[in-house]
Amino acid sequence: MKKLISFWIMVMTVWGTPHLVMGQETAILRGEVVDQDSGEKLIGASVYWKTAANEGVVSDEDGAFALPLTHVPRTLVVSYLGFGKKEIRIGKEDRESKLTVGLSSSAEGLAEVVVEGKHEEVITQSVDMGRNIVPVEALKSIPSLFGEVDVLRGLQLLPGIQTAGEGTTGLFVRGGSSDQNLIQLDGAPVYNPSHFFGFFSVFNPDALDEVDLYKGNIPATYGGRLSSVVDISMKEGRTDRIHGAGGIGNISSKITVDGPLFSDKSSFVLTGRRTYADLFLKLSNNEEINSNRLYFYDLGGKMTFRPSPKDKISISSYYGRDYLQAGDMFGFGWKNWINAAQWQKTFNKKTFLDVNGYYSRYDYMIDIMDQDNGFSWSSLLSEGGLRWFFTMIPSDKAVFEAGAHTRYYHISPVEMSTAPGSQITPITTNPGNALQQDFFVSGELEVTPKLKVEGGLRWSLYAQIGKGAEYRYDEGPGRESGEIIDTVFYDKLRPMKFYQGKEPRIALRYKITDNVSFKSAYNRNYQYLQVASNSSAGLPIDRWTLANEYIHPITSDQYSAGIYKTIQGGDWEVSLEGYYKEYDRIIDVKQGADVLFTDHLETEVLDGRGWSYGGEFLLKKNVGPTTGWFGYTYSRTFREIAGISEGKPYNPRYDRPHDISLVLQHEFSERLTANMTFVYSTGQAVSLPVGTYSVDNQEMPLYGTLRNEDRFPDYHRMDLAVTWKNKDKGKKWRGSWNVSIYNVYGRKNPYSYQFKDIVNNDIHYDSDSDGMVYSRRPGVVMTYLFTFLPSISYNFEF
Repeated sequence: MKKLISFWIMVMTVWGTPHLVMGQETAILRGEVVDQDSGEKLIGASVYWKTAANEGVVSDEDGAFALPLTHVPRTLVVSYLGFGKKEIRIGKEDRESKLTVGLSSSAEGLAEVVVEGKHEEVITQSVDMGRNIVPVEALKSIPSLFGEVDVLRGLQLLPGIQTAGEGTTGLFVRGGSSDQNLIQLDGAPVYNPSHFFGFFSVFNPDALDEVDLYKGNIPATYGGRLSSVVDISMKEGRTDRIHGAGGIGNISSKITVDGPLFSDKSSFVLTGRRTYADLFLKLSNNEEINSNRLYFYDLGGKMTFRPSPKDKISISSYYGRDYLQAGDMFGFGWKNWINAAQWQKTFNKKTFLDVNGYYSRYDYMIDIMDQDNGFSWSSLLSEGGLRWFFTMIPSDKAVFEAGAHTRYYHISPVEMSTAPGSQITPITTNPGNALQQDFFVSGELEVTPKLKVEGGLRWSLYAQIGKGAEYRYDEGPGRESGEIIDTVFYDKLRPMKFYQGKEPRIALRYKITDNVSFKSAYNRNYQYLQVASNSSAGLPIDRWTLANEYIHPITSDQYSAGIYKTIQGGDWEVSLEGYYKEYDRIIDVKQGADVLFTDHLETEVLDGRGWSYGGEFLLKKNVGPTTGWFGYTYSRTFREIAGISEGKPYNPRYDRPHDISLVLQHEFSERLTANMTFVYSTGQAVSLPVGTYSVDNQEMPLYGTLRNEDRFPDYHRMDLAVTWKNKDKGKKWRGSWNVSIYNVYGRKNPYSYQFKDIVNNDIHYDSDSDGMVYSRRPGVVMTYLFTFLPSISYNFEF
């Protein structure tokens, strides 16, 4: 660690004296790349000089680019996948102006597509490791479940990202649990990114601009999670005309409208989506069916203002709700409410300011409708924060960022009521509150044409504060004999517990040849908020807990290295990454723990250490009528916690050593496209019974002391989709039909196993009851969710 910190100091020192290695000042050509027809910003467009394709850049999330301009005149080349290439002559008069490049997606333009420089810049020239910028259009082409395009489901097809099982959108990245991912929308955290109990995510792809995934070298600008950052941004509205997009699918419909707001300097986006499964249920004549309720909906919007050429202000909001009610038995649901505001300021060509304020709230509840054991339970978690940072570009070979992030966490007391006559005793819990202050600094330096280094340091300071209560135990909360001997109450804002941690990050890229690079990185992260759950899938009613006297923050250290290569000028990409991660003070629940009905969560969990390691291979084809990728992941993850599994190392349920994904798209013509995905993974790690015992004349499963020693059968599935685009009607209306088949060959992948007595059809005399009874035998019942599942949807733009 001392060597790493010393290396980081050396890098920052070199950065601080750029005049020693930079030479004279270089002019910067700035501009933006847009869709010539719609005005949308094009993210990831290739921008380079015709005489130096290997030194190009790609446009950022605003479609903007900055390219060193050493001499004029020169020819600038701009290209984007699916659009025509454009060459522009740059003269002296263009030095101080901002260039706007419009690319056409017309059939004539498609014949000229060139992607030289774009992919080579991303893979072999940048310092980024384990980063994927995923175009939303690419995610839309992937075959979908029920015809509902899903962002997070698309990310699950990338190497290093695994799932908890069938029908879930939870991400398990490089051995980390689902709560170790920072998923944010316009800078605001999303605590439950799922709809429909994990089958879909809360993100409507028609309203999104970009999906940026970090799972290796996480920049110092982000913090608070151990495994990954999924940075999702809503798109900005057009400033020239009204535009709309939507779709009608098997279970839901959606609509998105955007356009100018007050003038060409302001715009808006409005989006909405709702499922109509509950409407179909009401049409049934069966009361057991029409009394059920099942729906989700979401609403979102964004306003963008450009009061001056150097200022951009955006305000966005999202609200989504899910609810399920099974007749008069039970119901549960959850709500997300997310608000964000951002101000981007350009002081000059080399200095920028970004300020982001947000508020995110997550409510969840469960309602058991039973006279004897009925109850209603609800809670909420919220986070408000402000993050700002400066970006300085002293030359074309150095970038520097520095800023701070302040946030406030609040977990409300559980609200619980019981039905009249219920035998359940209501619980009373205390609120949880915390303040966290982070400071961060990072720098990127091109030391030589072959060597580029990035160093960063994040310092997090965390304080649990009142209003709240702290319980004192005679032998500690983790002991079976530990009893509460005292309770200390804290007034509002009074300090309760303090933690702090320094999080160094360092990465380097060395170009072995023009198209082959070696990269390595080290990251340390602290996480002060985590989930205590009996399930690995990520349930809506999982209990979030803040770091306190007994539950410490988790720490992770990740080491990674890899080789990256481009082929045929970037037409093909190939990469091989390896990683090793260590976790300290990671928690897991005890056997049979009760995490829902307690204010003493620290008595239901234990902490220890963990580690994971693996390798990721990715082969990707970017151009041509057939595109796609093949990914393979080898990943192992272990936990070692005293009091669990006899203190021996064990695998969490999401440990799946082998994972394969194949994604292909073929364009038969301008109007007809076919897509195919195939996935394979090792079965989940589970605990299967070692025997049975009798309760009320029924045989119940008996589990051993070792955790997750067994596995489900391996998981595999193939999906197909065909998209047919209608003829344009004067470009005012563009429609397409999508037919997809989920699980083409009908594989029955297990969702769960239930161990119980199975009643046979034969009847025999029972002497104990002196009557005839059906025969029973211990058995196993497998539940699977889907086999062959076709769907059809109609999507449109106007």
